[in-house]
Amino acid sequence: MIDLSGIPENPGTYLFKDETGRILYIGKAKNLKKRVSSYFQKHDHDAKTRSLLSHVTDIDYIVTANELEALILENNLVKTHQPHYNIDLKDSKSFAYILLTDEKYPAIRIARRRDEKGTFIGPFVYGKDRNDLITFVKRTFRLRSCRKLPKRPCIRYHMKTCRAPCMGNENETDYVRAVDDAILLLKGKDDSLLHSLKEQMRIASEKEEFEKAITIRDQISAIQRLREHQSMQRPNESNEDIINYVITGETLSLMLFSVRNGTLINKREFSFPATEGALSEFIVRYYGENLPPDDLILPHEPEDIIKEFLSSRKGKTVQVTIPKRGEKKKLLDLVMTNIEHSFFREQLKLEALREALGLPHNPVAIECFDISHTSGTSVVGAMVRFTNGKPDKKNYRRFKIKTVEGIDDFLAIREVVTRRYSRLKRESQEYPDLVIVDGGQGQLFSAQKALSSLDISLPVAAIAKRLEEVYVPGRSQPLPLDKDSRATLFIREIRDETHRFAIKYHTLLRSKKVRS
Repeated sequence: MIDLSGIPENPGTYLFKDETGRILYIGKAKNLKKRVSSYFQKHDHDAKTRSLLSHVTDIDYIVTANELEALILENNLVKTHQPHYNIDLKDSKSFAYILLTDEKYPAIRIARRRDEKGTFIGPFVYGKDRNDLITFVKRTFRLRSCRKLPKRPCIRYHMKTCRAPCMGNENETDYVRAVDDAILLLKGKDDSLLHSLKEQMRIASEKEEFEKAITIRDQISAIQRLREHQSMQRPNESNEDIINYVITGETLSLMLFSVRNGTLINKREFSFPATEGALSEFIVRYYGENLPPDDLILPHEPEDIIKEFLSSRKGKTVQVTIPKRGEKKKLLDLVMTNIEHSFFREQLKLEALREALGLPHNPVAIECFDISHTSGTSVVGAMVRFTNGKPDKKNYRRFKIKTVEGIDDFLAIREVVTRRYSRLKRESQEYPDLVIVDGGQGQLFSAQKALSSLDISLPVAAIAKRLEEVYVPGRSQPLPLDKDSRATLFIREIRDETHRFAIKYHTLLRSKKVRS
């Protein structure tokens, strides 16, 4: 069960990944939580979506300021990663043009081939960009989109999104000017367009054509909003890394966005002790292994020696920018927004679990156990570890069951728990803050017995498969937790990951046995 409780309700781009971390699908959303949740709430998906969801084990996301930024970012990421389940750019919806027809009252529409007379803009290799732009232009300049002028106005006229020249009372000069303005916008000449519109608005006001002036004013506002919303689309030559961080207690949580050739290609997250000079140490270690960008955007000025180091690694001067305003400051703020959603989502999960289980402090380290077998054969145990709310795969462990014959999950759990913590005790390693076992009260009791035999006292909980109920020692009934609470979903996430890891090991042993 994938935990969706921490996904924010902001606009943004979401990335579906498989168990290896490979990106399967990238999408954009006005509300990330609602959009991502809809995949797992609906049951009438098409075959392609069902196939996608069967492979999804992790969901990442990048928060943006608005939906248009999310769309632009989605476009950039799809071009960079080319996920298997996104639309192939070579399909019939790609490489189309926006056409403004050569007629008395030109229409705007999509054209697949350049076999008509008119002005073509494009081609657009990404259909969503094209569709979003054509919708914006139609609404802003109220251009017709019909194939043939009808004899009476359609619904677009009544919705005030078309000038309806079909009615016969549209001024041809005004309509052609609107078409020329639309072409300027579509060709990216919005500075010239804004200058022209402001002049048109001034003239209309002087002539006391106030309704016309208001219409032009609204067009200007719409275009200005479009420009402001495009902070995720950097200039084509941009080669930047943006780093921001936050310190909570003794931990520094840092995020790095990489922009190459104007495209955001990835984000990376890091956590380490918040010692003095930690940011400088990170920069040296990270760029000791990775080529620095042309421009490094930071929240504050680094030491001069850091700038010298970056330039020596690059082979030329690296520009270090500490923005206080403008587009680069917006990027720095966007990284901070993503830090808050990414790192503190895990913090909220830990706090919810601490409260639900009555733990003395947040369970930073959690270990979970599961048993897997087929009718009592190839019995294996598995343990996964979550650190700071995330899978800590280097500390996963597998166990061949040695002392149990046949089907006895209780004794098998007791064996693997004993083996795990007798080793930690023998090697004087730190114990986890919480132990979880897959099963009900029987498995819980077995884990307790194993710990007691080692004279180790640790909080233990169990989650039963059938009703997803959570049990703790000292209670004959499960905890009264909401099935969709953050704590329950987190426990299920940990249990499901343990179950996956156990089955993987069990399958491996069975295949070896068959081959032998």
